[in-house]
Amino acid sequence: MAKSKLLAANEKIAKAVTGGYKKIEEGVVGGYKKIESGITGAFKRVEDGFVDKFLTHEGESVEDAEKRLREEQAQREANNSAEKH
Repeated sequence: MAKSKLLAANEKIAKAVTGGYKKIEEGVVGGYKKIESGITGAFKRVEDGFVDKFLTHEGESVEDAEKRLREEQAQREANNSAEKH
């Protein structure tokens, strides 16, 4: 009987500890996701501002400029890989 009381108490403690770890894990992961989202958003705003100020042609939107720059980069990479072979 004493052994079953110890087992029951041990299970109760284990459940409490596991629940506590779960709350800590959720808090840490949630905090990380908020920080990641904030940093990613800030970087995107800086990137868009740079593209808008320095890399757009007259009358071109930021999205169009980014698309054009990606295409130009892909073309340069294709040319470089063709030259190496």
